Amino acid sequence: MQAWQVHENGEPSKVMRLAEVERPTPGDGQVLLRVRAANINFPDALLCRGQYQVRPPLPFTPGVEICGETEDGRRVIANPALPHGGFAEYALADSRALLPAPESLDDAQAAALHIGYQTGWFGLHRRARLEAGETLLVHAAAGGVGSAAVQLGKAAGATVIGVVGGPDKAAVARELGCDVVVDRRAEDVVAAVKEATGGRGVDVVYDPVGGEAYTQSAKLVAFEGRIVVVGFAGGTIPSPALNHALVKNYSIVGLHWGLYNTKNPALVQHCHEQLTELAARGAIRPLVSERVPLDGAAAAVQRVADGVTTGRVAVVLEKGAGA
Repeated sequence: MQAWQVHENGEPSKVMRLAEVERPTPGDGQVLLRVRAANINFPDALLCRGQYQVRPPLPFTPGVEICGETEDGRRVIANPALPHGGFAEYALADSRALLPAPESLDDAQAAALHIGYQTGWFGLHRRARLEAGETLLVHAAAGGVGSAAVQLGKAAGATVIGVVGGPDKAAVARELGCDVVVDRRAEDVVAAVKEATGGRGVDVVYDPVGGEAYTQSAKLVAFEGRIVVVGFAGGTIPSPALNHALVKNYSIVGLHWGLYNTKNPALVQHCHEQLTELAARGAIRPLVSERVPLDGAAAAVQRVADGVTTGRVAVVLEKGAGA
């Protein structure tokens, strides 16, 4: 079969190599899946760079989120078991963690439903307890993680303010349903959001960026507001001033979605059921901006790493590929 492999750490476009390799053999509790589509996530770039919290042995195949097919023909969503990731014709996964792919979504959309939407659902509903009528601020609202949070926020009845970088991404954020869009390259984010909220600020901030975005969040969060720390795609891990959180009376909550898979896997299943229902009635639909063939995976991962994409980029494999 064909698979992308990383033999040394570095930028995805330089270290990912497409090779002919043997199909992986399932271990105890694992299942072999034929990959139908693999969604590209920022952690795939971090894996290539050797900067992710998980460092699989070299060589490894990146790709942490797929829509695959079991031997008996079931279409499922899975997180591949590294080092046999999803940018390949076949991948391994934990047989107990397979989730049925929603019938309302195609392969690329189904592959993109899992990590970003699960993270958004847990962040907004489990950690921030977002309520209808509240105001939600989403940083990087046109990106893969942000676009999921925007859709979930709207589905929950919140007013959503999206922060983006550039006019193209602003247009995408509006299409996603943002009530207010702020272009951080052309506007003062703090001033624009304060104006949009009548000076009150926002109830919930969803921040996958960190750095300057977090600094803005602390200035914009309202009384009894919640800042959900999702990641640090901007490259800088902030150091919150806890005295500021005390004086202003807001909460800073972290979200590591992967922990739920071991700490409370029943909640992951419950979340998937909620997402499937939302997808079925059209309340959410993963924004797949690009569908690329397997041989285009490395360049696509690099584009995601460089922050020039909107929504999700999916690697789509032809049915029946691989021998």
